[in-house]
Amino acid sequence: MNKTRCEWCTSDPLYTAYHDKEWGVPQHDDRRLFEMLILEGAQAGLSWLTILRKRAHYRKAFHGFDAERMARYGERDLSRLLADPGIVRNRLKIEAAVTNARSYLKVIEDSGSFDRFLWRYVDNRPVRNQWRSGSEIPSRTTDSDRMSKDLKARGFKFVGSTICYAFMQAIGMVNDHIVPCFRYLEVKQIGR
Repeated sequence: MNKTRCEWCTSDPLYTAYHDKEWGVPQHDDRRLFEMLILEGAQAGLSWLTILRKRAHYRKAFHGFDAERMARYGERDLSRLLADPGIVRNRLKIEAAVTNARSYLKVIEDSGSFDRFLWRYVDNRPVRNQWRSGSEIPSRTTDSDRMSKDLKARGFKFVGSTICYAFMQAIGMVNDHIVPCFRYLEVKQIGR
């Protein structure tokens, strides 16, 4: 039996698995949140499927998204990453990942956790939208605008409002599965 999925979900098995198991599920693990923020920034101008195909290698190249280690990266690490065909070799995006690691550590120092810092934008519970079609889903919201502005003020890079909204969707801060999608109700029932 064919399941109805969100319109953006292609028939690629990797994309389907991501849609069916990860996208929109509320995340609260700081390292996972940091990883997704870096990957969403890496995706800018590319398809998410491109990043999904490279995700395992990103984890290896960035030492499991260990922010403390990434924050110490120097020119040698940047050269290593720029030569790595397993990731998107864009100097600005790679440098942003290092900058973001430093900013992430400062947020944790100030807020206690990245989870606590992020989830306040949605009053600590997922926004449960009720879109009937993908064409109704916005590319940004006032919440993503606020998040973007705040992250930028804290030194983060590649965190425009559209990237922040995609991040919010991915980590379950908003449920943007369309109502006909089989995952809509499943994700809706997942609480904080």
